[in-house]
Amino acid sequence: MTRYSYVAIQPSGKTKHGTTRADTREDAELALYERELRNIRLTEKPGLLKIELTAKRVKREEVMHLTRQLGAFVSAGMPLTESVHSLGRESDNLTVRRMMYEVEDGLRDGEKLSDCFDRHPRIFPEYYRGILRSAELSGRLDTVLAQLARYMERDLEARRRIKQALIYPSVVAGMSLVTMVVLAGFVLPRFKEFFNSLGAELPLPTRILLGMTDFLTAWWWALMIGTGLVILTLVYVLSTPPGRYLRDRLFLALPVIGATVRFALVERFCRILSSMVAAGVQLPQALRIATGSLPNRVFRRALAGVMASMLAGDGLARPLAATGLFPGTAAQMLRVGEETGTLDRQLEVTAQYYEGELDYKLKKLIGLFEPVVIIVMGVVVGFVAIALVSAMYGVFRQVQG
Repeated sequence: MTRYSYVAIQPSGKTKHGTTRADTREDAELALYERELRNIRLTEKPGLLKIELTAKRVKREEVMHLTRQLGAFVSAGMPLTESVHSLGRESDNLTVRRMMYEVEDGLRDGEKLSDCFDRHPRIFPEYYRGILRSAELSGRLDTVLAQLARYMERDLEARRRIKQALIYPSVVAGMSLVTMVVLAGFVLPRFKEFFNSLGAELPLPTRILLGMTDFLTAWWWALMIGTGLVILTLVYVLSTPPGRYLRDRLFLALPVIGATVRFALVERFCRILSSMVAAGVQLPQALRIATGSLPNRVFRRALAGVMASMLAGDGLARPLAATGLFPGTAAQMLRVGEETGTLDRQLEVTAQYYEGELDYKLKKLIGLFEPVVIIVMGVVVGFVAIALVSAMYGVFRQVQG
């Protein structure tokens, strides 16, 4: 049985706090109702072991599925409170289940869904809650929930493609690194003893390789300490606003990678801004929330200037083009949207266009990354092989001579 804490109103009008045990939430509510308690609010209180095993963070996939199911229930005509209750009861994630029960209690008290979600900013981003709030005002909750689910699905699919494409190069790099460690730590020292016993003169590649092995063997502890200090320094620098800004600018300046990152940010900005404008959010508020959703601080700082220019009457397209971060095609599309009064549609078209461009950039980046990793690892392993073979051949010739 599950333990629940409750807050309820007694017949005398006083508030009563307590705990009860029941198989389900419904059974607990019924038992308390039979005790003449009203306005019952329950909170699940699992044991310590259960919390450690099941209290998980809420992943993006779970939020996407939750949004899609809630939109389907609302579209089918199911009352919102009942929809939230069903989703909470069916969830396997304790965090989601408790969150949905809290949302259900808030809905019963007359709160809006967006207000209930505001209490869970780690689960529902600001742009999500802003779009939801506008959808409630316009009466398009089911449609907007479906749009939010589609956007989150596209975002997850892009992340999934990147991770899958990096698996093979990562495996190759890992195996090559393990090979080098085994050669440097176990194989090469044995060869060194063998070469020294023969007293033969070794070729240059072999001397270089053995010198590197001697250095690593003698100073591995210093290298470990130095690497640790470098990592700690980087962590500290990246924890400061100037450090994070410098990191984001560096990513944008990298060949191939910078263009891919820029297209991803433009696509995300246009997609979120389009969804919010279409849902009826005022453009200044939509621009602020869309800007906050971007992880890159260079874009955030530039878009803060765009906000100031827009409020000064310069529109949106011209300040965006002046930042130098948005491609000319994007600025031109948005200018057409402003002139024709179809900004939300043009934002969606721009997002779709750069979604396709982003796919191309990702394929190009991954296509370059795989052979680079293989070539670098091949050169390293090949150098080791050449050094060993040339040494064996040289020793053999000297012995024969």
